Amino acid sequence: MTIPSKGRFLLLSCWLKFNSVGAMGICVQILAVYLLGSVFDLDFHWATALAVETAVLHNFFWHEQFTWSDRCAAARDRILRRLLAFNGTTGVVSIGGNLLFVSLFMHELHAPLLAANLLAIAACSLINFIVNDKLVFRRAPKSPEPSRLASQ
Repeated sequence: MTIPSKGRFLLLSCWLKFNSVGAMGICVQILAVYLLGSVFDLDFHWATALAVETAVLHNFFWHEQFTWSDRCAAARDRILRRLLAFNGTTGVVSIGGNLLFVSLFMHELHAPLLAANLLAIAACSLINFIVNDKLVFRRAPKSPEPSRLASQ
C-alpha cells in the first residue's frame, strides 16, 4: 500500500512536530529532575518518576495543541480519555522500552551506556509516534455519506 504524496507530507510534518515536542520534553525532564533532586533534595527515585511524568504531561498538551491539533479540535470533549491513553501508552513504551532496548543494545551490540540510551530513545520515539498517531490521537472515523435512496 502506498501513501499518496499529500498523505506522506502530512505524516512527515506530524513526525517532525512529534520530535520537536519530544526534544522540548527532554529539556523539561532534565530541568524537573534537577530541580526536584538538587534544589528540593527529593530522593532520586521520586525525582526521576515525577520528572518523567512532568515531561509526559508537557508532551501531551503540546501534542494536543500542535502535533495533532487538527484531530483534537473536533473532539475536545474526549481530552481526559486521550490524556489517560497517552499517559498509559507513552509511559509503558518509554519506561519498558528504554529498559529493554538499553539492555539489548548493551549486551548484544556491546554499545556503551550513553549510545545505548540514545538508540533506545530513538526506537521508543518511533514506537510512541505510531501508537499515538494510530490510537491516542487517531483520526475520527469519516461519517458515512447519506444514501441517495434515502433522500428520494
